[in-house]
Amino acid sequence: MRKGQAESEVLKQCLEYLKLRGFYVWRNNSGAVKNGKLRFGLPGSSDILGILPNGQFLAVECKKENGGKLSDKQVEFLSRIKENGGVAICVHSVNELEKIITSTFTSTKA
Repeated sequence: MRKGQAESEVLKQCLEYLKLRGFYVWRNNSGAVKNGKLRFGLPGSSDILGILPNGQFLAVECKKENGGKLSDKQVEFLSRIKENGGVAICVHSVNELEKIITSTFTSTKA
């Protein structure tokens, strides 16, 4: 069985793809310093955030190609984005993202 890409590589490729498609997106960091006393970002928030050409909020959570799973906080974050009219996506590869973007946003500049 093929090992697949690490989450960091999937994230890098997805961010690059979205920027090449003309989406206004950025890397969203969240986590904690090793001692756990200093936290930054919103727990569970997606790896990539942005604004779609139609004004909708975009959240893309990237996972490793084989076996990456959402945490409970990530599920909650993506659900809240959808509930509020945004687009929330979890992907395991740039190919998966491309299929979603192509089928959903065909009018977006290439």
